[in-house]
Amino acid sequence: MAEMYASGQSGLPPAEPQKNMDRARMGRIVYYIVGVIEVLLAFRLVFQLLGASLKSGFVQFIYSLSGVFNLPFSGIFSRATTKGVETVAVFDPSTIIAMIVYAILAWGIVKLLVISAQRPDQVEKGL
Repeated sequence: MAEMYASGQSGLPPAEPQKNMDRARMGRIVYYIVGVIEVLLAFRLVFQLLGASLKSGFVQFIYSLSGVFNLPFSGIFSRATTKGVETVAVFDPSTIIAMIVYAILAWGIVKLLVISAQRPDQVEKGL
């Protein structure tokens, strides 16, 4: 494939393969960042469901980091709470909504990178 670009058979300028590699790298970075956000939100969801103690430094750390990403979605649905003997379990649907929205946003951003890497005739044909 590199020979094809080097010989100019593809009709693309020589800088085009580098741009495509940069776009692919950006796509991987987007997925990595969103993956970290998803893991933080998943920890938040599990900790709330299991009634994790706020006395734990790790729980406070996860709640403070994930709270920033959960904030735009808080209040969409009401929280369900269940009191146990020692803990209070909380089901917060906004965390699930946040996870879904961030995953869709990441997919959309990467899809735009893929579309921008295609030649105009490929985009029109839907390739």
